[in-house]
Amino acid sequence: MPFTVGLDLGQSADYSALSVVQTTAGPEKALQLRHLERYPLRTPYPDIAEKVAALMRDPRLSPDEYDPSRRRHFQKAPELVVDNTGVGVAVTDLLDKLGLNFVPVTITGGDAAHRSGRAWRIPKRDLVAALEVPFHTGSLKVAEGLDLWPALKGELLTFRRKINLKTAHDSYEHWREADHDDLVLATALACWQATRRRGQNKLRIIR
Repeated sequence: MPFTVGLDLGQSADYSALSVVQTTAGPEKALQLRHLERYPLRTPYPDIAEKVAALMRDPRLSPDEYDPSRRRHFQKAPELVVDNTGVGVAVTDLLDKLGLNFVPVTITGGDAAHRSGRAWRIPKRDLVAALEVPFHTGSLKVAEGLDLWPALKGELLTFRRKINLKTAHDSYEHWREADHDDLVLATALACWQATRRRGQNKLRIIR
């Protein structure tokens, strides 16, 4: 049951947040929200990078599994997806220096996703849909005791879809400028990657 970690990076007036989603076993392959974390305002980016690196190396995110067909134990490595928009570039450089593998995502207002090497450019509506769909269908399960779950639900409910009648494009914005979207985007990044990579999880052989 692999884990996917989403990291949304805010500027000085915005929170940065992290979300951990697990893909559950079984034919339905539901998603389970396991952990939410919001860093205090003005937390130095090197501190955030160090905390993320420590989390990614936590053995609880790399559970051992046995493949009877190959008679070997495997570790399913967690995947990290990082908001590379704006200030995210500085943090992804720090994560690179810490030796982490991750998928950098630039959030756009366009129509289609584009990939260049390991990096992606993803329309914001696609990311939000990756969270909205399992949220409304009930396929996103939430672990008990998540203190920030009410805040995440509140953020999601403050989003609205605005249709441009001339272009038929839609975008997401807040009801109020003061609202935050860090938890929504961190969880959306994790859900997007978990859904995209479902059935294609990386395996590390334990020799």
